Amino acid sequence: MFTLNPQSGIPIYRQLAEQIRRMVAGGQLKEGDELPSVRDVALEHAVNPMTISKAYSLLEVEGILVRQRGKPMQVAAQKKSAHNEQQRLAHLHPQLEQLVLAARQLEIPDKLLLSSLRELLAEK
Repeated sequence: MFTLNPQSGIPIYRQLAEQIRRMVAGGQLKEGDELPSVRDVALEHAVNPMTISKAYSLLEVEGILVRQRGKPMQVAAQKKSAHNEQQRLAHLHPQLEQLVLAARQLEIPDKLLLSSLRELLAEK
């Protein structure tokens, strides 16, 4: 369900929290959907359960997730207007900035970068 990269330089809990935010914003996770348990995610990705718990707790404080005693974490009710296209795109802004910076450092021309991105989008 999640893709976590320990070598990315971004803390695992932030990677997980951002992926869940995007999945909720994009409608892949809807109100009432249950998330995998802390233990299951930790075992699947070979990380400390406290790391997963930290991400879930952060999202609970933000109102994205809700905890119900004896049940898995669930996606909380979201504001209906909270996920227009521009707001969903804003979730990608940090990654786009990193991509542009890396392309500039590697001296990759804009046309080549855009064509590579188009190809990748077509593949997926």
